[in-house]
Amino acid sequence: MSNNSLAIPPEHLQRVFAQRIGGRRYGQGTEIYKFERIKRAKRRALEQHPGGWLLDLGVGEPDEMAFPEVVQRLCEEARKPENRGYADNGDDVLKEAAARYMERVFGVPGINPKTEVIHSIGSKAALSILPAALVDPGDVVFMTVPGYPVFGTHARYYGGTVYPLPLCEENGFLPDLEAIPNDVAERAKVLVLNYPNNPTGASATPEFFERAVHFARKHGLVLIHDAAYSALVFDGAKPLSLLSIPGAKEISLELHSCSKSFNMTGWRIGFVTGNEWLVRAYGDVKDNTDSGQFLAIQHAAAYCLDHPELTEQIAAKYSRRMDGLVQVLRQAGFQAQKPKGSFFLYTRAPSGVVDADGREIRFQNAEEAAQWLITELLICTVPWDDAGPYLRFSVTFEAPGEEAEKRFLEELGRRLQSVRLLFD
Repeated sequence: MSNNSLAIPPEHLQRVFAQRIGGRRYGQGTEIYKFERIKRAKRRALEQHPGGWLLDLGVGEPDEMAFPEVVQRLCEEARKPENRGYADNGDDVLKEAAARYMERVFGVPGINPKTEVIHSIGSKAALSILPAALVDPGDVVFMTVPGYPVFGTHARYYGGTVYPLPLCEENGFLPDLEAIPNDVAERAKVLVLNYPNNPTGASATPEFFERAVHFARKHGLVLIHDAAYSALVFDGAKPLSLLSIPGAKEISLELHSCSKSFNMTGWRIGFVTGNEWLVRAYGDVKDNTDSGQFLAIQHAAAYCLDHPELTEQIAAKYSRRMDGLVQVLRQAGFQAQKPKGSFFLYTRAPSGVVDADGREIRFQNAEEAAQWLITELLICTVPWDDAGPYLRFSVTFEAPGEEAEKRFLEELGRRLQSVRLLFD
């Protein structure tokens, strides 16, 4: 039975649910999560167009498997009896590879693998663990919106308050730290950043990271940088780590993931690095949260970290697809710009459409635009209305090989140009 078909919890259970998940009203809410709305719209559209080709640009994960040599390394490591037990906070293999990776890819030397690195079961797990180490009731945490909400969700669980920092186009989708009221900053504990950014695809600059470090040091904050897309950069750009900024490591943690950089989404492996006391605090809470990721997976990830050329191959594919997507979207009227990294393209949503029958339809927000695109054109995107109406397109669509990519993008262009999108 799915969660959607469950009745209201029986009365004797209603009093046991924690307030952080709704308390007595748990299971009685009517709000539908954004991605669930998208799933439902896709199902309806396919029911209305049996056998139709859904062009899914809403997917937020790699479309290919991990590289064959990485799978082979996993198999080899899984056969070793010494890898069968609890990993806890890991052995030295991944930690040492992570330190080498930080220097080779990001130019950050001197990471101590014994005290300044611990593996994570993916960035999501790390983001859910860290609030337990850092947030007390009444503390403020700064989160960018739109953005990945996990750290903020768990900060609220511990009685913290999330102060949203809008990501606006006029600021290059970077938060305006100077606009934060001083009294709020003085009550804050943590500033969470994520660049290249999900969903905007925007990249940070060294100058912005310098401002963030100055702001954090001035107000006694911890900086957390979710760097899940940091190595996926285009057109000769050099990957940028927050820890490359002078003074950053003393107050910061950076979260790296193999999910996007090495097509290892389901493997659930990454690492946390930065200030040794912050790493230690993360490890202490993690010790009471999980028993570590399977050592065979850790060792396969270490192989990846020593072969960053694998990421370069992935990034080259996304860059090629991004070039094609930008061209198609511009021809349809979008003011699309190629990002410098990630696999997301974020652009202002249309305000309406003149359909194939000449009818004009207006959209109140990006959510309505996205729903129309799915329902009428079988084009799936992800809407964001947190800081203006925008659509997120992902280049991780299912299209194995360059010829398939070309067909996909040609079909996307044909459908978008079968109507006239309106941009006020």
